[in-house]
Amino acid sequence: MEKFKDQNVALKANYNSSDPFPASTHPETLRLLINSLKKYYPKNIVMAERSGMGDTSKVLEKMGISELAHDEGFELVVLDDEDIDSWKKVDIPGNHWLKGFYISKIFTEADKVVQTCCLKAHRFGGHFTLSLKNSVGMVAKKLPGHKYNYMGELHVSPYQRHMIAEINQQYPVDLVLMDGMKAFVDKGPEMGHEVEPNLMLASNDRVAIDAVGVAVLRHYGTTRDVSKGKIFEQEQIKRAAELGVGVKSADNIKIIGLNPESEAVSGELEEILLL
Repeated sequence: MEKFKDQNVALKANYNSSDPFPASTHPETLRLLINSLKKYYPKNIVMAERSGMGDTSKVLEKMGISELAHDEGFELVVLDDEDIDSWKKVDIPGNHWLKGFYISKIFTEADKVVQTCCLKAHRFGGHFTLSLKNSVGMVAKKLPGHKYNYMGELHVSPYQRHMIAEINQQYPVDLVLMDGMKAFVDKGPEMGHEVEPNLMLASNDRVAIDAVGVAVLRHYGTTRDVSKGKIFEQEQIKRAAELGVGVKSADNIKIIGLNPESEAVSGELEEILLL
């Protein structure tokens, strides 16, 4: 964590809607993460968000995040309100976005990037929504002054899961905290059958942490889409690995438990990863 000293830190949480945890980042998890970062004296912390299911400003206010930002002294940016110069155009040959996409410069120009995501299935084409899918909230729905709906394209495309992975190629990540204290093993992202894995997972590798997240969902019994095939054949994970976002295979993942109980869980999850 020393690497955060004197750095501009961009933070992405999961406030796609105002539905309570595990649909959205638990405010106390966010508070804990912010306070942990502040101990290492970053230059500043900016949390930026765009909600897909509701007005972002109202979502953040209802969830208590506007008040939390005031109390804890971090900057809160509503990406819907950003001007045209705040977005970076990405249009790479071989990607699956028909017109490319625009990602917030807050994340591409930060010294350090931190994510905190939830653990849940996704019934609208993503199959699961973990750290890779959480990056969709960094992308503009519509560019200011323009009519084209990039999220409309994403959600009807047969390549949706590839497109999710392609967003992640555009920014580095220094820490991902996945709050798996509770999870939705079906439906999602704002509702579903709830289980309590009682896990907190941390990594600097989005592919690895998402693969482990899928293993947790499989442990509890999840949807047919999330259950089928090898975990590294899941399209979000496979495409992200191809693009160099993270590890290439389950063999490269080592889960380290911090106590005997979590070590036992780690062993179970490593077995599922290799199935």
